[in-house]
Amino acid sequence: MYNTFQDKNVLITGGTGSFGKNFAKQLLKKSKLKKLIIFSRDEFKQHQLASELKDSRVRFFLGDIRDQQRLNRAFHDIDIVIHAAALKQVPALEYNPHESIKTNVIGAQNIIETAVDQGVSKVLLISTDKAAEPINLYGASKLCAEKLFISGNSYSSGKTKFSIVRYGNVIGSRGSIVETLLNNNKTKKVQITDKDMTRFWITLEQSFDLVLFAINNMEGGEIFVPKIPSMKLIDLFDTIVPNA
Repeated sequence: MYNTFQDKNVLITGGTGSFGKNFAKQLLKKSKLKKLIIFSRDEFKQHQLASELKDSRVRFFLGDIRDQQRLNRAFHDIDIVIHAAALKQVPALEYNPHESIKTNVIGAQNIIETAVDQGVSKVLLISTDKAAEPINLYGASKLCAEKLFISGNSYSSGKTKFSIVRYGNVIGSRGSIVETLLNNNKTKKVQITDKDMTRFWITLEQSFDLVLFAINNMEGGEIFVPKIPSMKLIDLFDTIVPNA
């Protein structure tokens, strides 16, 4: 399974996020890749991750996916790109819609164009179940990113393959509902839009396996959707904050 990465140069956008950190650690541990570039815009998080990884194969690039010129430099001599950078907090994006478009949509287009120009072999977008029949701007922006990635295959002449993984909520990831509840487990009140609301769940380990599977099997144009369990939010609340 790891032969795809052997002697390859890999880049992760948003590499200091929950997914990126776990993916980097697992990939460095289990594969014989040549070089791993962590591309993100937060220098402090890069400093923290560098102290955790301590691997000579790792490089850190400060940059924003909105900046195509910086992407052009970062993608030079890269074989595989995992595109995980995005703005993801639903309420914040409803209040700042223009920022959502700049990062999640235009940023995705920058990734596509730069990958084609630099001759990257494979590019995988990390998407979300909220992109399926979206009712908020986050989901809509990720749906746009998916559409862009699919269409990217039509003008890459087959030299660069673009595919997508779409999964649910990563348990315990930064800013997730589970983390929020655990940090406020004595709260007396929670809000829910519908008592029948459910969420799909996936662990960080499962997300790594899914992305690994997609990279190994992608031909360009696929949306990989795993079969994962769902849970009613009321049951989640009853478990973590039973007195609310």
